[in-house]
Amino acid sequence: MKMKAIRFYAPQDIRYEEVDIKEPDDNEVLVKIEAALTCGTDVKTFRRGHPVLIKKTPSGFGHEFAGTIVKTGKNVVGFKIGDRVVAANSAPCGKCFFCQKKQYNLCENLDLLNGAYAEYITIPQRIVEKNLLKIPNGLSFEKAAFCEPLANVVHGVERTNIQPGDTVGIIGIGPIGLMFARLAKLKGAKVIAAGRNPLKLKMAKEFALADEVVDLLKYQHPEKIFKSFTQDGRGLDVAVECVGLPEVWEKMFSIVRKGGKVHLFGGCKSETKISIDTKLLHYDEIQIISVFHHTPQYFRQALDLIADGHIDVTKLITKKMPLSEAKEAILEHEQGKVIKVLLTPDK
Repeated sequence: MKMKAIRFYAPQDIRYEEVDIKEPDDNEVLVKIEAALTCGTDVKTFRRGHPVLIKKTPSGFGHEFAGTIVKTGKNVVGFKIGDRVVAANSAPCGKCFFCQKKQYNLCENLDLLNGAYAEYITIPQRIVEKNLLKIPNGLSFEKAAFCEPLANVVHGVERTNIQPGDTVGIIGIGPIGLMFARLAKLKGAKVIAAGRNPLKLKMAKEFALADEVVDLLKYQHPEKIFKSFTQDGRGLDVAVECVGLPEVWEKMFSIVRKGGKVHLFGGCKSETKISIDTKLLHYDEIQIISVFHHTPQYFRQALDLIADGHIDVTKLITKKMPLSEAKEAILEHEQGKVIKVLLTPDK
């Protein structure tokens, strides 16, 4: 059997072509993709490749999706043909050093699943067993497809330990930053969201329900603006970086109070470095946290948050395009013309 799919060949070289459908083995399932989403990580991968996501080429591309099971291996239990499902893009092994420490996101055998930009995708055994979930009745495929990115944010918010009444600043309000801001609001925090893109600034109000929205293009020294929203101008309780640039990481330490917390959530390019005044860490007791990826627990929590209506993720879909136009969708995402693009197979 054949299908249409986007294949990654090299940075800035992805192709829409016909490929073989991988038949599921005895412990796998084959899913017909009903909805896939563009993602900032896919944009980065398109631009410069990715040593973890893309280990060999050509490779499948895309990792946020939901669909319908059309074939199951003979050993698969708990799933059947016709089930509406959403899959994470990984699952921990449960056996390695880090899994034994319950740090499942750091699993030494964490192979990531790509191939969401296609008509079908074969879900490997470990994900079937640990990170494949049935979509509740009445929940759309496009909403369910948000489980993977939201799971990362749920993980980040929980590990940050945001408390009611905290003042939280979010720098970088792409889809991840917007979801982080929304979850911080649900935790009872006062949220200041800051960015440069007019569409994203608008969404910070309409989707994230931020208390304050800061257009960074209007200020030469935005550090003062953040502090102006805090008690006695002391600084934020929590500052969250969702950009992934070393120069922005460094600035985060100037906007938190003594004893505050800096969460470096945006992943920077490998081998980049930052410089920090050690006084801030020792004498001012500023804490640093940086959280990677998700776990099965947070993937399930993400689906519950979406299904319960706590987060209207569909507001983040600002354009819909056919699968054949995935490259154009990635470019529009990169250029900031959209928040998320919903990709569906060509009719």
